Amino acid sequence: MAKTFFEELNSENITGVAYKNINLKKTLISYFANIGNATIADLCKELNLSAPKVTSLITDLIQDGMVQDNGKIDSSGGRKPNLYGLIADSVLFIGVDVKKNHINIGLSDLHKNIIKISEKLPYRLDNNKESLENLCQLINEFIRDSPVPKEKILGIGINLSGRINRNSGYSYSFFYFEEEPLAKIIESKVGIRVFLENDSRAMAFGEFSSGIVKEEKDVLFLNLDYGIGLGILVDGQLYYGKSGYSGEFGHIPMFDNEILCHCGKKGCLETEASGWALTRMFKEKLKDGSSSSLTSEKKDIGDIGMDDIIFAANHDDVLAIELIEQIGGNIGRGIAVLINIFNPQLVILGGSLATTEEYIRLPIKSAINKYSLNLVNNDTQLKMSKLGENAGIIGACLLVRNKVLSLA
Repeated sequence: MAKTFFEELNSENITGVAYKNINLKKTLISYFANIGNATIADLCKELNLSAPKVTSLITDLIQDGMVQDNGKIDSSGGRKPNLYGLIADSVLFIGVDVKKNHINIGLSDLHKNIIKISEKLPYRLDNNKESLENLCQLINEFIRDSPVPKEKILGIGINLSGRINRNSGYSYSFFYFEEEPLAKIIESKVGIRVFLENDSRAMAFGEFSSGIVKEEKDVLFLNLDYGIGLGILVDGQLYYGKSGYSGEFGHIPMFDNEILCHCGKKGCLETEASGWALTRMFKEKLKDGSSSSLTSEKKDIGDIGMDDIIFAANHDDVLAIELIEQIGGNIGRGIAVLINIFNPQLVILGGSLATTEEYIRLPIKSAINKYSLNLVNNDTQLKMSKLGENAGIIGACLLVRNKVLSLA
């Protein structure tokens, strides 16, 4: 009995003609996914293949439940051709966006539609086995409660902060307990192929693919959270760097201070311009006698977190607003360096701190004007993320979709 496309994708023993055919099928799927519906003639021209060969490939994909015949279309003369296209829910992909104190999980189809989403599930990201087990449990519960058969889910993309090698599946910042790649460890617990990605890069890809980016080809995405991450789009392609660790923007040594960064070094941008910095500075101000609406809600200053300060700022708390403006100026100083180096068309502000909107955007813009070269920044737009909290989910789903089906 012939193998289906799904079985061929997961087989390690496909060679010769079968290997060539599966790559041709991937090319067909890529065309449908990126361009849209097409006729046999369109596909023959695109793939430089004969009509019988394309017809045979289309027939196989119809039998596998991935492609459908959408009927005949009008033509200027002769026989009306049939139009073919993907069945959106024939296969699906899961995106898992891991935050410090919660996770977001989404299920996406071939047409980039989000079928199911679970936001802000309680979770604490700690570098221990209990946290890893809890992550796998939440993913399994999401799969169990999803409205589709598990066998239709071809891959899971998981976003983590820090240094991720997406090709090997290793995370060097979290859960690096064993010799086996983290992707393989999670895969063994959930029963579906797993791919890891840096959270900022996945958020950036979501915004590049389905968010605020339109025609721009050179874009920087800033993930302003507890730390500061950077996603880079150069000439329309995600930039990874040689080892896949590009975008460590928060660890530029920008300040001459004695504050120890989480990376182990001193003076990093994150020590004066991040959610961690905001939280530290806010608590220091309270201990020095400053007042805030949060002191009436939180009996213990130690319980105050970044999300509390953001909430306070968005509800007119003067101390929170002042400190967000201060770190915004520091962030803008760092972005000015990036603009001088990359000369991008667009800079996008995303992540938790971006939800303070003008409170952080205005000091960032002011610092950019102050520290970057006018000739360089004149053509750079500064915009807020369109996708917000969902950027990571969408990016993870699309990256794993591209990876599994070779659509990149």
